[in-house]
Amino acid sequence: MPRGRSTFSKRQKEQARQQKQRDKNERKTQRRQDQPEGAAVDEQEELRLMREHAAEQAALFRIGAEDEPDPVELLVPHKQANH
Repeated sequence: MPRGRSTFSKRQKEQARQQKQRDKNERKTQRRQDQPEGAAVDEQEELRLMREHAAEQAALFRIGAEDEPDPVELLVPHKQANH
């Protein structure tokens, strides 16, 4: 019984997918072998850098904040002073 065109296409597609997966795994293995043993990143250093970056980003959002009222002040009604 001859197989249809769609069966052939599906088979070719699946073979291509498997080949891509094998190539990807081969590249991954190669990168791991190329990486020197002492190249492990110190977790404490990485956390420190992340905190510094977060602080820099927070500072960017606070630019001009001195001129703007605090969001809490916007929600709290102020007492009117009698002049």
